[in-house]
Amino acid sequence: MMEQNTIAPILVTAGPTYEAIDSVRFIGNRSSGRMGVAIAEASCDRGYETILLLGPNCVEPPDHELLTVARFRSTTDLEGLLNDYWPGKANTLIMAAAVSDFRPKRNGGENPANAATIKLRRQEAGLTLELESTPDLVAMCCVRKRAGQRVIGFALESTDELVLRAEEKLRRKGLDAIVANPLDTMDSDEVRATLVCAHDKKFEPGPMSKTNFAKWMLRELNRI
Repeated sequence: MMEQNTIAPILVTAGPTYEAIDSVRFIGNRSSGRMGVAIAEASCDRGYETILLLGPNCVEPPDHELLTVARFRSTTDLEGLLNDYWPGKANTLIMAAAVSDFRPKRNGGENPANAATIKLRRQEAGLTLELESTPDLVAMCCVRKRAGQRVIGFALESTDELVLRAEEKLRRKGLDAIVANPLDTMDSDEVRATLVCAHDKKFEPGPMSKTNFAKWMLRELNRI
């Protein structure tokens, strides 16, 4: 039986975004999607209907009857999926995806608008890329949430500024909670995270596998 104050149905994002430079090159990051996939799996194991929005080059999610998977590649793709699923089809959104902060600029400069259909040739003079900021998807989702809904974010920071930066991000974006991770968490099997919640609540479970952290986090979110 599910607990009272259940967080289901749950929407989870996981993995990196790839921002195209041309048809074969991109700006991306090392995110493996392990954390988000672990959260989705733990959610299903608790009996929750779960939607996983999964980026490129990620670990494969489990085959579970309660799990729906939709794939994205770029920030634009993920934004479109979030428009489809949030806030209408979930009560809780966990934004574990490592969304790129920048992408090649498409209007003006030397970066072509049809990047997906061409391959840039090597030039002795090199290549200059002009970058633009991507949309702040977490902040967008926080603005859209309805009464009774929650958005959980993630912060990847250096250890010495970890909690301070996470608290600032929580307040600035209007998050209900945020998972603060040190930089070496990316592409690792283990996590040493701090769960920072609104109203100055902090929880530190200690080092553990991402699988075990996902289970612990869902239990804590159901209590707060």
